[in-house]
Amino acid sequence: MKVPVRLIPLVEEGLIDEVLRQLKSGKEAVVYVVRCGTEIRCAKVYKEANERSFRQAVQYTEGRKVRNSRRARAMSRGSRYGRLEQEATWQTAEVDALHRLAAAGVRVPKPHNCLGGVLLMELVTDENGHAAPRLIDLELTAVQAGQYHEALLRQVVRMLCAGLIHGDLSEYNVLMATDGPVIIDFPQAVDASVNNSAAALLKRDVDNLAAWFGRFAPELLATDYGREIWALYKNGKLRPDVTLTGHFEVNDQPVDVEGVVQEIEDVIREEQVRQRMRQAHQ
Repeated sequence: MKVPVRLIPLVEEGLIDEVLRQLKSGKEAVVYVVRCGTEIRCAKVYKEANERSFRQAVQYTEGRKVRNSRRARAMSRGSRYGRLEQEATWQTAEVDALHRLAAAGVRVPKPHNCLGGVLLMELVTDENGHAAPRLIDLELTAVQAGQYHEALLRQVVRMLCAGLIHGDLSEYNVLMATDGPVIIDFPQAVDASVNNSAAALLKRDVDNLAAWFGRFAPELLATDYGREIWALYKNGKLRPDVTLTGHFEVNDQPVDVEGVVQEIEDVIREEQVRQRMRQAHQ
């Protein structure tokens, strides 16, 4: 096929030898199947901000660090340069997330290069070597639904152990490879430790999985893995091999405010006594 304009720089740089076909057009990018030497890969061409249906909402970008102070100031002012830098940061976030998650053992496509708003990465395939189907395109048995749901929960846990939350996880961005599900599309990934929406985004990701797989295995609709996983993370008990139950008990007991205040005052008084004793011995 004719080389799309956005892919011409990669062809000129020798990163792509041939554009074979368009694979899909989504809310944030157009993906092409390309040949790079002897390997078949995919090229994700990010759409311009005004062409995307997915917006860089504050709930996703909150807490992201910008190393260059000039860039950070420009982005905060919303200048043309700042908007361009914001776009670059949005795209770089996916590359960074893919490298970080792959190192943590999460099943994601292997990134190769990122140039001019184009991400060159591994093409995830099925048992016949064709581009792997999305989860949304499959009909599953109850057994398969249970197995795939468990496998994806493990990936969600691994992601959170690596400090990241997908933020837009659903049946539309999971590919079914020969050896199991692979998660894709990470430009909106959030840092769990600094993003105030982290708990809500994690719960939504996990609830989306339960809702989809619950179509084939209805018992999954009664689970509450999202809040269970977040509670383990918040309490420092989350590990990649943690045992999950799918249940979460909400503590409805009222907080003893007076008791808490009394404990604080006791600690303050004890510290004051220790300071007076130290001063008396000086």
